[in-house]
Amino acid sequence: MSLQSVQNQVYNKITKHKRGKLFFPSDFSGTGSVLAVNTALSRLQKEQVIERIAQGIYLYPKKDPLFGILYPSTEEIATHIAKRDHARIMPTGAAALQKLGLSTQVPMNLVYLTDGAPRKIHIGKQTITFKPTTAKKLSTKGPVSSLVIQALQELGKAKLDNELQTRIIQILETESVKNLEHDAKLAPAWISEILDLSVKNRTL
Repeated sequence: MSLQSVQNQVYNKITKHKRGKLFFPSDFSGTGSVLAVNTALSRLQKEQVIERIAQGIYLYPKKDPLFGILYPSTEEIATHIAKRDHARIMPTGAAALQKLGLSTQVPMNLVYLTDGAPRKIHIGKQTITFKPTTAKKLSTKGPVSSLVIQALQELGKAKLDNELQTRIIQILETESVKNLEHDAKLAPAWISEILDLSVKNRTL
């Protein structure tokens, strides 16, 4: 199969999707050899059909007349990578704080716990780090309570004053009691007490 034929197939597969779609070379397995696919992607990048946003990560760009290319968030990119690798991920530290609205600072280094392979990906000035962890730390069920556990571990017990605890309790109101009870058993003791308090407030 010629390189031009592989490029045409890669192009057709990309343009069948809506703009804003992320692609990896592995998405084109079976189209041609690894070298042919990489060459096709490189050529399509030069032709400005796609954007290379990091090594092995390409974007079929959506363009705004005012702002130009609309890039996906680093969270979207991390989620796509995890889906490709069939891995679980969980945002930690500054990323968890920002998602919960406890910090307005945009983290330059996003760290995710994962049961997949460790890796570090540079996207512009930001970095996504996948840090392997134990199955227990990824066993929490609640999307909100999981973030709360990670955010509080980042802050530390010494910074947990009454005002912050009140905010955390309010945030946890969106989490189900079932998830709170489950995740409380996996959290450090001082964080578990907050999750338990949220459950008790529901039953008053």
